[in-house]
Amino acid sequence: MTSPPQPAAGPVSPLNSPLEPESNRKLAMLLLAIVLYIGVLLLPTPAGLTPAGQVALGLLVLVVTLWISECVSPANSAVILTGAAVLGLMGKSLTPGARPMKSADALAAMLGGFSSTAVLLVAAALFLAVALKHTGLDRRVALLVMSRVGISPARLTLGAMIVGLVLALFIPSATARVGAVIPIMIGITAALGLPINSSLGATLMIVTAQACSIFNMGFKTGAAQNLISLDFMQKAFGRTVTWSEWFLTALPFTASMSVVLFLASLFLLRPQVPPAAEAEAKLRAQLAELGPLSGAEKRLIAVAVLLLVMWSTEGVLHPFDTTTTTQIGIALLLMPRIGVMHWSQAEKLVPWGTVVLFAASISLGTLLSKTGAAGWLAQQTLGQIGLSALPVVMVVGALSLFSIVLHLGFASATGLASTLIPIFIAFAQTLPVTKETAFGIVMIQSFVVSFGFILPTNAPQNMLCYATGAIRTKEFAKIGLVVTVAGLLLIMLLSATVWPMMGVL
Repeated sequence: MTSPPQPAAGPVSPLNSPLEPESNRKLAMLLLAIVLYIGVLLLPTPAGLTPAGQVALGLLVLVVTLWISECVSPANSAVILTGAAVLGLMGKSLTPGARPMKSADALAAMLGGFSSTAVLLVAAALFLAVALKHTGLDRRVALLVMSRVGISPARLTLGAMIVGLVLALFIPSATARVGAVIPIMIGITAALGLPINSSLGATLMIVTAQACSIFNMGFKTGAAQNLISLDFMQKAFGRTVTWSEWFLTALPFTASMSVVLFLASLFLLRPQVPPAAEAEAKLRAQLAELGPLSGAEKRLIAVAVLLLVMWSTEGVLHPFDTTTTTQIGIALLLMPRIGVMHWSQAEKLVPWGTVVLFAASISLGTLLSKTGAAGWLAQQTLGQIGLSALPVVMVVGALSLFSIVLHLGFASATGLASTLIPIFIAFAQTLPVTKETAFGIVMIQSFVVSFGFILPTNAPQNMLCYATGAIRTKEFAKIGLVVTVAGLLLIMLLSATVWPMMGVL
């Protein structure tokens, strides 16, 4: 007797899905974040803290849990943050003496970040990154640099760093920059007949990720966390930093860090390169496949150069701020015949979740400041360890170490900046130093929030490179620890020497 036919295998049941444990973990972490938020709200209001300030601290606990656990996407965390804020703030006064807020008032407070010029600048700069990707100019730049530097361990390492430097001038997204470079690095490794997890492949990927973090600090427009930090600083201190001021302040640090990364990669990873004729030929062939510069690429280069000139001469040759000039540049890129893309093409490629998260982070930081929660938290933490009695150099070093350790649990420098910078501002304003020095202390910390060097999970660009299979966590951490320690020592050295002479401290 024949057995009845078995039913065809269908899709895996969600109950048996291999993704079920991960989904359960994410749900558990989401519930934990909500429970912690409610728990903070149910605690007795501490002395010196307003009820609205207690809500702000609860929101900070909520969103930090969401960011560290990555149980929801960054954009989703912004939506959850806004909803929780409205429910928590209703019936409470934003500042002492103000009328209790209705739901519309609470929502308006949490949407305030969307009106920040920093959010507009981030969105515009992401459009610039899309233009580079759309025209293929980012790939041409990477191939051109790598084909010119030559094939040797030192030259290839230097080439990877130069590519990162050039792209950092125009692309504010670390993920976008590294995403453009990774295929080139994989191609170079393959052209040399080496596996991606060879010593050369690992070196190129680690350098690509670590150099990206270094150059994030080098340019005001290099990373979203720079802009969110400056937005908080401008509101607190009543002054901002031009593109050229940021560049000159960061230059001695980023230049020194680049040297450290270059030497550490060569001596600790010891990449090996076979005879290079084939690789050089393949690089030239890939570059030749691109053909001559297209009209769109030429127009994009013209706009990019114009923007670089306008950024670097802000406050010197013209009165326009970085946001305004960037908006003008994007308008040119979207114009018929003059531009390089249409809105319908660009909007599909812009990571709008990044913009939403950025705006929500500004709203949270502003709420922490307005309610006095940032000042209270700074006094209860940093104020209790006697930093105010230490020299400025030691204060900078202690704050930097605090930030570096906390970064081990963060995958987003934007999230870290929105968490720490308002607290550092509140603390710096309590120190017995001038307003200019307090501003300088916070500005240096806005560099340190980009210290995502140690673990692959410390930054999105690290994870992109790690996902290629070229890197082992041990290799990444070995270089990352050296670069981090050197960076901390450089921060303190420059705080004692160069930066005071430049008027930063």
